[in-house]
Amino acid sequence: MKKSKRTKIKVLFAQSVELEEVTVEGWVRTRRDSKGGFSFLELNDGSCLKNIQVIVDHTLDGFRDIQEEITTGSCVSVQGKWATSPGKGQSMELQARQVKIYGSADPEKYPLQKKRHSFEYLREIAHLRPRTNTMGAVMRVRNRLAYSIHRFFNERGFVYLNTPIITTSDCEGAGEMFQVTTLDLDKVPKTDGQVDYSQDFFGGKTGLTVSGQLEGEVFAMALSEIYTFGPTFRAENSNTSRHLAEFWMVEPEMAFYDLDDNMDLAEEFIKFLLSDILEHCSEDMEFFNQRIDKTIHATLKQILDNEFERIHYSDAIHLLQKSKEKFVYATEWGCNLQAEHERYLSEKVFKKPIIVFNYPEAIKPFYMKLNEDGETVRAMDVLLPKLGEIIGGSQREENYEVLLKRIEQKDLNSEDYWWYMDLRRFGSAPHSGFGLGFERLVQFVTGMENIRDVIPFPRTPKHATF
Repeated sequence: MKKSKRTKIKVLFAQSVELEEVTVEGWVRTRRDSKGGFSFLELNDGSCLKNIQVIVDHTLDGFRDIQEEITTGSCVSVQGKWATSPGKGQSMELQARQVKIYGSADPEKYPLQKKRHSFEYLREIAHLRPRTNTMGAVMRVRNRLAYSIHRFFNERGFVYLNTPIITTSDCEGAGEMFQVTTLDLDKVPKTDGQVDYSQDFFGGKTGLTVSGQLEGEVFAMALSEIYTFGPTFRAENSNTSRHLAEFWMVEPEMAFYDLDDNMDLAEEFIKFLLSDILEHCSEDMEFFNQRIDKTIHATLKQILDNEFERIHYSDAIHLLQKSKEKFVYATEWGCNLQAEHERYLSEKVFKKPIIVFNYPEAIKPFYMKLNEDGETVRAMDVLLPKLGEIIGGSQREENYEVLLKRIEQKDLNSEDYWWYMDLRRFGSAPHSGFGLGFERLVQFVTGMENIRDVIPFPRTPKHATF
């Protein structure tokens, strides 16, 4: 029998009428044999959360020869009739006319059986965990969010920009860059006791980017509105549930935007993404709401139904100081807001998303625009309930002399940023931008507790393999 064109399970479930001939291909979740001479297969191809039920008559030509090979984890192709099901629990079923096995899975060795596995265990078999319900749902939501990000910016006239992964500039100035080198580490060339990077591949010290922002500003100063969406790297020795060494960032940069424009765009962006995911990933979102966090729907709806509160950093510190909460970290003016502070403000004080702005210049990077008071910069952070910071951004400093002074105050070498300074020398303009950590967004939307479970292959300290 000639194989018909494959139909995805998601598409098949959308059919409300019987189809005389369809072909479905996927991986067996379960096989149950009845005394009446039938096998019932639960099949999934990753296109949706729901499995399709396949009914196979044991008298089907050739089926008994492969029956014992069709176990959990095996991959099969089934051709048959999509028909109304007389059984309970499903309205339609696939009545097999031909079954072909592509690959078997030894039930004694296949690690994904009926029992529920911990997420910690699944990280050890990252090459197989995509076959679980949870990881499949996470990746479909992640995919939709990525699509929605591109859609949001393209509908508003932004230009998608690919910024360098290998760079010489440390955007944050925190020295947490992974170094890129072709030097022989057993025989490192040195001059006057210092590593001679002139003999390295690029002729200088280079690393993996921590942000595409600085390069993004270059094109914003010519194309007005751009955005980057790509991998970034931080050599931060952190093993928390919120940190990765390799992660993806979304970073728009906009000429002629002040801080208020920046905050407006950030709020619009978040609401657009959450609304889109609720509309287009309803099945997966219902799974997360039932199995992972029963408050997800309510939380997302609450965000969509409320305007974000905007509060000056000084006022935020005042609210923290007068509260009766016992914080682990200090709440003095000039301190960095910690996750406990951010969540207290968004969950208990305002009970909705907030945007904190005008931070002390001493705790922020050199590129943020200095306010007239000389003590604060036009920075802003978007804080969400149950998460804390989801977006960090600022109006960028466009004044050459002020920027030069701030670079020197941060003990950075201005010569390393000569091209960045040129943007202030030749046609400088007010501009703003922000960054959103993509994995944190996926983590927030799905309710997953650990960020390592929302990226296909997590990279963390001491872990660069499966």
